[in-house]
Amino acid sequence: MKQKEKSVTGWLADFTGTHKNLYIASVLLAVCGVACSIVPYVIMGDVVSRLIAGERQWGIYLREGLLMAVLWLARVIFHALSTTCSHKATFHVLGNIRRQVCDKLARVPLGRVKDTPSGSLKNIIVERIDSIETTLAHILPEFTSNLLAPVAVFVYLCVIDWRMALVSLVSLPLGLLAYMGMMIGYEESFKNTVIKTRILNDTAVEYINGIEVIKAFGKAQSSYEKFKIAAKEGADCYIEWMRRCNVFFSIAMVLFPCTAVSVLPIGGLFVKNGTLAVADFVLCLILSLGLTAPLITVMSYSDDIGRLRTILGEVTEILCWEELSRPEEDKKKPADYSVTLKDVTFAYKEKEVLHGIDMQIRPGTVNALVGPSGSGKSTIAKLIASLWDVKSGSICIGGVDIRELSLEEYNRRVAYVSQDNYLFDDTIRENIRMGRMDATDAEVEEAAKKSGCHEFIMQLENGYDTVAGGAGGPLSGGERQRIAIARAMLKDAPVVILDEATAYTDPENEAVIQSSVAKLVQGKTLIVIAHRLSTIADADCIFVVDDGRIAERGTHRELLENGKLYAKMWKAHIGVKNSEREGVSYA
Repeated sequence: MKQKEKSVTGWLADFTGTHKNLYIASVLLAVCGVACSIVPYVIMGDVVSRLIAGERQWGIYLREGLLMAVLWLARVIFHALSTTCSHKATFHVLGNIRRQVCDKLARVPLGRVKDTPSGSLKNIIVERIDSIETTLAHILPEFTSNLLAPVAVFVYLCVIDWRMALVSLVSLPLGLLAYMGMMIGYEESFKNTVIKTRILNDTAVEYINGIEVIKAFGKAQSSYEKFKIAAKEGADCYIEWMRRCNVFFSIAMVLFPCTAVSVLPIGGLFVKNGTLAVADFVLCLILSLGLTAPLITVMSYSDDIGRLRTILGEVTEILCWEELSRPEEDKKKPADYSVTLKDVTFAYKEKEVLHGIDMQIRPGTVNALVGPSGSGKSTIAKLIASLWDVKSGSICIGGVDIRELSLEEYNRRVAYVSQDNYLFDDTIRENIRMGRMDATDAEVEEAAKKSGCHEFIMQLENGYDTVAGGAGGPLSGGERQRIAIARAMLKDAPVVILDEATAYTDPENEAVIQSSVAKLVQGKTLIVIAHRLSTIADADCIFVVDDGRIAERGTHRELLENGKLYAKMWKAHIGVKNSEREGVSYA
């Protein structure tokens, strides 16, 4: 909780890590650039004094002109080196931020991630973090140079004539007043643009991901209308904000640079009274013209700083999410790979869905979870897979509470294949290899053969080197499932959880998968969730889940003899299979 109290500067210091030296070098180089930009004004003052004094040796002017050119070139070089250092550091910082966010998502409960729209997370991790690159890369060198330069010019003006230094600042407070008018309601307006942009992004992602359903059910018009409204509101919030600021901005930009309006008449009066030399008057006029431009540049970063604060707020909100309660290293070593649930309760937000679950799963056995839809079967599987933490009670592996095992080590012990199998935008070979990154190509192909997907992979254009595409789009649901099962087989974890993993497979391939799973689980603990009761009839133990409770447990024969819920489900299942054999018509 203490993390939330950290300031933006504190978080940036954490994100910068070992790259602080690059930012320090950027600032030092920017200071050198400022020095190179100020010295020419001193030289120019000397030139003006010599011209007024009647100096006619052109070699002196040529030498001083060349010196100013060299200093200008040095300023450009120092600025380039400064921004190079700051950009290099910034790209490392952005990488650190993204890594920390992604690592955080892997440590928080799955429900917390699921509750956040994927469009919002994608927008924060990609676009929002990327949008602060310009601010982070330029704010230090630009602020340093653009603040030091006018300060140095003002000090030099004070050295020449302190009265002229003060006179040159007359337009500054007037411009600031107009600028302050532009900042009225800034926080509310900026927050509104962030919210509307986020809604637009979420709506766009929803529209694109659901385009198949939209077309199938003729909802293109209504869905597009929702997106159109979000796009219009996303544009209007910026337009209204800019319209409200335009008058103040125009006045500020007119008043800020008008130093000559005060310097010319007042300086002329001082010259007339003999209290200011003509050469000094000309030099003060020249210097005053360059006094406010850097300050305008500094103020132009106010929006960027506001954006930086908002985006870092979104990032740090994610980094402060509550994590799964896990140690860095295992506190104890499991004696075996039995799975025990003791009085487990679990709630989605405020709604409790599991009520006092007790289960004993022996190592090396096949166990099935069955029950009506929504009874809590998948929730139990996700809890065992450590995707959530229990509300109360405990889950133990080999007699050790999983909350005493490190998340990384626990993930090596459990292979989980869900109903919704995700394939990355990489080759099929690499998608399978994610089960065990050091696996050889031969081991990858062997796992594919065992899971019944070798044949269809070889029929693809590039075989195992075929790119699966985003989420495995080009493949059928059954093909994606078999690849996911091959990935789990390759992982060779001692505990395997199959959550409706054969839902999309045809009967022929399902038989192949069941045969390979039977070989896979020799000496391992298997937990299967299935609606097709015939696929788990030979399980060592079947747990019947009903309304978040274990209603029955036993073997297939024992549960049929009990004549309760399982027996009714089996009777309904057999009836459906008979209807399928008889050829039910939907015409």
